[in-house]
Amino acid sequence: MLIPSASPDVKLAVKVLKTQVAIIGAGPSGLLLGQLLARKGISNVILEKETGEYVLGRIRAGIFEQGFVDLIREAGVADRMDAEGEIHEGFEIAIDGRRIRIDLKKLTGGKCVLCYGQVEITRDLMEARESAAYATYYEADVTEIKNVNTDKPLITFNHEG
Repeated sequence: MLIPSASPDVKLAVKVLKTQVAIIGAGPSGLLLGQLLARKGISNVILEKETGEYVLGRIRAGIFEQGFVDLIREAGVADRMDAEGEIHEGFEIAIDGRRIRIDLKKLTGGKCVLCYGQVEITRDLMEARESAAYATYYEADVTEIKNVNTDKPLITFNHEG
């Protein structure tokens, strides 16, 4: 579809995408949400303002609570995490020269934390999304969000011109 721009000599090409859910942000949370929705048959598009390389370059911690680990498994992208991640059942704190162990597994009825880099889980989610050909637009500049409280919400974004 072509629409007129502010300049009469320029016509803008417009592609209309229809989806059930639009997710703004391709960090671990956005990618995980997209994966979970897709596995339930809910169409979705992810819009990220940065490049995929930039998203992967953001170094962050990688201690995941049991609930997050369970969601990664439900999303079907846990193979590398399960193979390479380290389970921590507790930790120690030092007070006045004494070391005190906090037993997470015992205190939570069996829950633990898993050490696995956030960059790695982001990579796993990106690769799963790409291999399934789910729509993700990197370097997408969201310009307008309208009609959010209606049955026809609309997000306008620029991508590759």
